[in-house]
Amino acid sequence: MRKRTVMKNNLWAARLLASVALAACAAAASPAAAVAPGQFAPEISATAAGGQPLRLGSFQGQVVLLDFWASWCGPCKKSFPWMNEMQAKYGPAGLRIVAINLDERREDAEHFLAQVPAKFTIGFDTQGKTPGLFGVKGMPSSVLIGANGFIDSVHAGFRDEDAAVLEQRIARALEARR
Repeated sequence: MRKRTVMKNNLWAARLLASVALAACAAAASPAAAVAPGQFAPEISATAAGGQPLRLGSFQGQVVLLDFWASWCGPCKKSFPWMNEMQAKYGPAGLRIVAINLDERREDAEHFLAQVPAKFTIGFDTQGKTPGLFGVKGMPSSVLIGANGFIDSVHAGFRDEDAAVLEQRIARALEARR
């Protein structure tokens, strides 16, 4: 009888341990604050270059490529010229590129921008409030937001081979805007 009780307790403990492990894996795989395609984009908390608040809501009706970057990010240096090109090419069709800097010191961002100029909207989030809303895990990370305010796609990193796919997504979102 005692042997049977020990076996039941061990089975119960194994099931409990498996349930806890499964719940931990699920929580790690899908953080509550991360965004996904089809969700409405949360509002950002950033400051524009001139010091005024920068809000996604002010770009209503436009397709927005929201980019998160930092001055120390090597791939960001490659993405800025591409974003300049995309803003020039698709801006007249309704694209608005908004790049949010996440450096703690704004001077670091300004030094970066002196070397790699931006021909699109720049915002600053020195408090680091915005990346958590979007589930940003690395630099750069971008979120393509349709004219309706819903997230079209999410992309982490930037490599030359990413450019064509990202441009196709932008063109598709702009076409859906019409």
